[in-house]
Amino acid sequence: MTLQAWLVFAGFWVLFVTSPGPNAANCILTGMTHGFRRALWGVLGILSQAALFLGLSAAGVTALIAASPTAFLVGKLAGAALLVWLGLRNWRRAARPLGEADVAQGEAARAIWLRAFLVATINPKSVAGYLAAFSQFVMEDVPIAQQMIVIVPTALTITFLSYATYTGLGAWLGRRALSALANVAIRRLLAGCFIFYGLALGASAIPTLL
Repeated sequence: MTLQAWLVFAGFWVLFVTSPGPNAANCILTGMTHGFRRALWGVLGILSQAALFLGLSAAGVTALIAASPTAFLVGKLAGAALLVWLGLRNWRRAARPLGEADVAQGEAARAIWLRAFLVATINPKSVAGYLAAFSQFVMEDVPIAQQMIVIVPTALTITFLSYATYTGLGAWLGRRALSALANVAIRRLLAGCFIFYGLALGASAIPTLL
């Protein structure tokens, strides 16, 4: 990959992972709830999904999924249901003070990782983004392994910086001496984002069902 091609790819990936979406909302909410260091397990979940999808894209699997209307539809509906469920769950939990209940005990790192991994995986933007990356930036006349040596570290580094920043924003909000009303309002706003993303994802699948 030439320097010019790398710069274009890096610019594309910055736009891809910094645009607000379910991953960003989940990072902010997790940072508010658990603090920066513990919430980094969520960032690790996103990185795990990114590494998996990069490998699948290199193998051509994501292209096969996108080319299968049924598989893509099932994924959309499952993703929509998961996002709405997470939104409703977080909406109810928003009324709890951050220092009480399950927050005081600390959510298992595995649960934080798994939730972030699932949210990232069911996001249709993931499949579209990886397809775009490999269709536009991978050169056919160069062995894929050589290109992955450049693509994977670049993509994972940018992904980490982006979502660690969102997590840091959430942790900063959690440390602020916010009133109880403001705290609940922010957490319910983020929960509402999950519900909105889920409903939008489900609505996008309706034309396929008709």
